[in-house]
Amino acid sequence: MNMLWRTRLLLAVLAVTAMGGSCYAQSPAPGQDVCDPAPDGHNPCPQTFHRPREAPLSQMAQVGRMLFYDEALSGSEKLSCASCHDPANHYGPASGASVFTGGTDLHRQGRRAIPTMTYLERMPPFSIGPDLGNDDVAPRVIGVPSTGNQRGSKSATDTASSAAHIVPQGGLFWDGRVDTFQQQAGGPLFDPDEMASTPERVTARLNTAPYRAALLALAGTRGEKDPSFLREEALFAIGRYELEDRHFHEYSSKFDAWLEGKATLSPIEREGYLLFNDPQKGNCAACHLDHITRDGLPPLFTDHQYEALGAPRNMTINRNSAPGYHDLGVCDSQPDGRKAFAAYCGMFVTPTLRNIATRHVFFHNGVFHTLKEVLDFYAVRDLQPEKFYPRAPDGKISAYNDLPDPYRANLDTMDAPFDRKPGEKPALTDAEQLAIIAFLGTLTDTDAPASAPVMDQGSLSSSRP
Repeated sequence: MNMLWRTRLLLAVLAVTAMGGSCYAQSPAPGQDVCDPAPDGHNPCPQTFHRPREAPLSQMAQVGRMLFYDEALSGSEKLSCASCHDPANHYGPASGASVFTGGTDLHRQGRRAIPTMTYLERMPPFSIGPDLGNDDVAPRVIGVPSTGNQRGSKSATDTASSAAHIVPQGGLFWDGRVDTFQQQAGGPLFDPDEMASTPERVTARLNTAPYRAALLALAGTRGEKDPSFLREEALFAIGRYELEDRHFHEYSSKFDAWLEGKATLSPIEREGYLLFNDPQKGNCAACHLDHITRDGLPPLFTDHQYEALGAPRNMTINRNSAPGYHDLGVCDSQPDGRKAFAAYCGMFVTPTLRNIATRHVFFHNGVFHTLKEVLDFYAVRDLQPEKFYPRAPDGKISAYNDLPDPYRANLDTMDAPFDRKPGEKPALTDAEQLAIIAFLGTLTDTDAPASAPVMDQGSLSSSRP
């Protein structure tokens, strides 16, 4: 089974999962209109949706679980996947550092903030094309404009309004540069600023207990003869673990219970929900979709698309001290991207908001460390730029100081709350921002996190999901 076939298989499994295949239990309720919370906070039109079925991990996923926690794979022998994607923090970072510090000496800074590994099971492959609203569309690149943000305005009450426009969507990492968990797992593993491993180190580790017998049983004769194939099987195993273990997609939050009519929002949570969905106020649901899908799947709180928000340059990241360095997101995800995809320079993926209240770092460069800072940036970015951007030597505010002038047209300046002009009132007051933050707290999963496995051969036969 070659790598390309494996990649296509994993994409197919992800698509089946997204469409409510064998990984999901329960049947969807008949289509119902979404209702606002009643005055007392209950859901007047509760719905049923598919949840991942709890089942024993496959043998491949059990191997992947061991690999996910194995520090011996790293160049320092002190870092594992779980070092950045801590299960106790919903598979996000445990610290409040803007970027992770890794490498063989544990002193090298990563390039971007660590994203969560949760709720990625329905992420479509990266593509640039019309927003069709499907999770299982084939990759496509068509009609890329030469410059400027060509998407339509996005509204929380009309998320299809930009469907005819060409938008980047899908893919993993902040810039969508890979499509599968298998590919994603190899990125940090071999990055010299992160786990800093080498193919030779990984191969040597895979040829020791607890992996060799179990992995070779799955990889077959080719795995025994071809070290590169064995490594790809190991990365595939990590992907299987992240797909199969329900702790990566629990859907166990208070909001999920509210959707089903099993929980009641408090007054401030209710107010936050209404502001979240108000197209003239928070307008958050324009990008962070919060409705059950037509296929009966729970909301992911992302549309998988990319936005240029003009986040301030984070000077705690060492490489940002070089004036000529800029991280331009999706347009840097492939060679010559700054020319071929100039219309998308400065854009980064819209992350899920599930478990966002437990995070300590926000935006691709980790420049903000509280949700209040984030909401304030959304509300007054262009009204009070001095709160976020430094002054130049001439005394002027260096707005959008991490986005070079040629790409300023890509900034979102049309969607509320970014549509306010100097002199106008902010779309959100401080009290309204706090209400939205209270609502975001209802998106935190409540199930117990998975525990690290015991690194021995016997643990590979465990049936614990």
